[in-house]
Amino acid sequence: MNTEIKSFVNDHIGTIIFNRPESRNAFTLEMLEECSKILAAFRDDPDVRVIVLTGAGESFCSGGDVKKMGRSTSVIQRKSDLWKRMQTVPKMLATVDKPVIAMINGDAVGGGMDIALMCDIRVASEKARFSQAYVRLGLVPGDGGAFFLARLIGLGRALEMLLTADFVAAPQAERIGLVNHCVPHHELEEKAYGIARKIAALPPLGVQTCKRLTYESFQNEMITALELASSQAAIMATTADHKEAVSAFREKRPGIYKGE
Repeated sequence: MNTEIKSFVNDHIGTIIFNRPESRNAFTLEMLEECSKILAAFRDDPDVRVIVLTGAGESFCSGGDVKKMGRSTSVIQRKSDLWKRMQTVPKMLATVDKPVIAMINGDAVGGGMDIALMCDIRVASEKARFSQAYVRLGLVPGDGGAFFLARLIGLGRALEMLLTADFVAAPQAERIGLVNHCVPHHELEEKAYGIARKIAALPPLGVQTCKRLTYESFQNEMITALELASSQAAIMATTADHKEAVSAFREKRPGIYKGE
């Protein structure tokens, strides 16, 4: 087991921690592969309803380990490493219908920022900073930054971050929509896990289907999106969780959901 990635499950919430605080949680390809395996396990575990991603120590993730970059590999090998190993995380996340929350405890730089962008909800400490630092090293985003960032904050702001590599502080990140919430550092876990617990208490099939429908609708035209919505809504109305939710509402009590 890779000790540089930690994970655990508690109260229907699966947590993944990048665990290289001495290196500001800079990742290796092996760490990303392990992260993908854990994500797959959480995806397939019915006890897990929400996933939280964070970093150990004072950083979220400083990106790829620069000390291990620049090795003399061929272009084909480099391309293969990116496609088959580094990009396993965004490809895996595309198959995870369970909500994923980035709990950003410190700097998120380069590929580390990309990982935050891949998540569904971002909660940042006021100490956090964000930078698409690739151009400083003569590189381009290899892990999805150019795809995710513009969709999140708009093309103009995304290009400014990508082309200048400037740091954006957490309060500004909240203003431009890069993160959902910027909170005092000591309130970070309370806020992130508070959101996670709120989601985990809801009907899991409804939550997962709503996430998938939202992403599909975002990438399709209106008529296609409405067709998908009518199909999914009809299916959800037949679930046991829906019936339990209606009963709980009428009886003014919390629902007890089984994901069925």
